[in-house]
Amino acid sequence: MTPKSQKWMQLPRNIAIGHGMIADTARMCTELKLGQNAVIVTGRKTREIAGKSISNILTSGGFTTDITIVTNADQENIDNTITTAENAAFLIGVGGGTVIDVAKLASTMLDIPFLSVPTAAAHDGIASMRASIARDGDTVSVPAQAPLGIIADTEIIAHAPHRFLAAGCGDIISNYTAILDWQLAHRLRNTPYSEYAATLSRMTAQIVMDRAETIKPELEESARLVIKALVSSGVAMSIAGSSMPASGSEHKFSHALDKIAPKPALHGEQCGIGTILMMYLHGGNWQQIRDALQKIGAPVNAHELDIPDQCIINALVHAHEIRPERYTILGAGLNKEAAENVARITGVIG
Repeated sequence: MTPKSQKWMQLPRNIAIGHGMIADTARMCTELKLGQNAVIVTGRKTREIAGKSISNILTSGGFTTDITIVTNADQENIDNTITTAENAAFLIGVGGGTVIDVAKLASTMLDIPFLSVPTAAAHDGIASMRASIARDGDTVSVPAQAPLGIIADTEIIAHAPHRFLAAGCGDIISNYTAILDWQLAHRLRNTPYSEYAATLSRMTAQIVMDRAETIKPELEESARLVIKALVSSGVAMSIAGSSMPASGSEHKFSHALDKIAPKPALHGEQCGIGTILMMYLHGGNWQQIRDALQKIGAPVNAHELDIPDQCIINALVHAHEIRPERYTILGAGLNKEAAENVARITGVIG
């Protein structure tokens, strides 16, 4: 029996970040000795952006490839991917969070490696051991394997809509309140805590905060900064063995919005606003969070999210019901009056 003081960490072995990096896909697959048969998991749009190019690059390098299209992060798409990849040596997830989560879970179930090739820098799932999947009407976070390699082509990522990059920044900045929640759970519930993982996660958020003014549309340097931060955030989760370094009350708020809002915004956008709200509850400098998000071009209120004020209030009231086993500053929940007060003081609602 393994002592509680021992644990496994899964970390990416090779990480390639830079201009035109998808050209090195075959080289990375060869260096990692992944085998010859690859299935590229991608979306309809991302197939045109990078999926076909990667298929051609691999074919020219002597690999055989097949392409499967993902539409949602759900069990049906995972099962379809597994069926397509039953004879594959490895998977390559090419796209956004939905695609990479499906590739991650399918490869875990098939017990084969996978590479993560993000086409946008929207959230930290590109490097983590967790995946989000729709199940019974809810979005749940489940354990999975980390990618064996990551290829982040900053030329492709920089030309994705800036909204995705800004959302990725919101997901990174949310590490601040996630760490505060983790520390609170450690003090009040004796939840296991890793100072190393917490420090890495906090430092990652600080770098993005400090460079907020420099994160601009279509700049490869901005894409490089955010991708590095997202990878670091994913590594912090792998070190901790859980998502707690990067997911706390602000993520509960975002998942509650997913259930309540008629048209939810991007995950990272909602987490950014959740961080403003939860930093207020923690008694921290929520204004600094708001200002950084504004400089980056991320939404900071319900109007900019295109979500009704009442949905924000309802999400605050019900956020504690999401993953109730994870203790956060939300405790047993806010009543409606307290939720409205928090949202108005922080300017999230008018």
